Amino acid sequence: MNDIIRRSAAAQASALAAGEVSSEELTRAHLDRITAVDGDLNAFLHVNTDQALAAAKDVDSRRAAGEELHGLAGVPIAVKDVVVTEGQPTTAGSKMLEGWIPPYDATLVAALRKAGLPLLGKTNMDEFAMGSSTETSAFGPTRNPWDRDRIPGGSGGGSAAAVGSYEAPLAIGTDTGGSIRQPGAVTGTVGVKPTYGSVSRYGLIAMASSLDQAGPVTRTVEDSALLHELMAGHDPLDSTSLTDPVGAFAQAARSKDVKGLRVGVIEELEGEGFAPRSAPASTSRSSSSSAPERRSCA
Repeated sequence: MNDIIRRSAAAQASALAAGEVSSEELTRAHLDRITAVDGDLNAFLHVNTDQALAAAKDVDSRRAAGEELHGLAGVPIAVKDVVVTEGQPTTAGSKMLEGWIPPYDATLVAALRKAGLPLLGKTNMDEFAMGSSTETSAFGPTRNPWDRDRIPGGSGGGSAAAVGSYEAPLAIGTDTGGSIRQPGAVTGTVGVKPTYGSVSRYGLIAMASSLDQAGPVTRTVEDSALLHELMAGHDPLDSTSLTDPVGAFAQAARSKDVKGLRVGVIEELEGEGFAPRSAPASTSRSSSSSAPERRSCA
């Protein structure tokens, strides 16, 4: 099981579909991983053991009965604690909300449940998303899984650390001005801020509602594309929700044909403070807030 939790979410989904592993076994393996390493990382504020296993068993039963399931059904996921979850605590990293159990799910959480993804729990964050290091959580800082003396970025450092340390194959983050992308950069994960309005904001505790957007946190581009497709879509409960059709993100991620692809390079991203174009990746990681070479994630 130590091997399978290190696979991509897409590979875990394939193993589930092939009967190589059950969702209950896969979910329990991730819960065991959380027990083993999260005391040191503090990526999770709440672990939803009983409900996660119940959801996994339900997926296994439906699969055994021959029901057609979503491609990610049975793959567990973690959710940033700024997204409301019915029956589970939601604190936004603040003791002002400690003990609050929301009476409803955010639209994106409802979509995850409908698709059959067991929710492992809620991840740590800067209080009310005001920060860029996950050091200002009222429940203590999250640490970078590759170097415990470094930050995992913020405000969604808990989601990035959980995915980077193999506690979860997928996670949800939110991004106002970099709170998915910056943790991705310093934990070696893939973080995407979707186009504003393409993912419902209903059920997100606002930091700056004209900029906030929920998005995927994963270990591969393909996984981000798969999760993005699941999350996206019009929601009448969100007045800023786009009516545009959801893109074929996974198909694009898997495509090896780059003929006609245009890549834009921002000229201002040169000069002092930026690594030379020809420099190896390791030379651009001198900042104390950056992740060093992957060497210590047990």
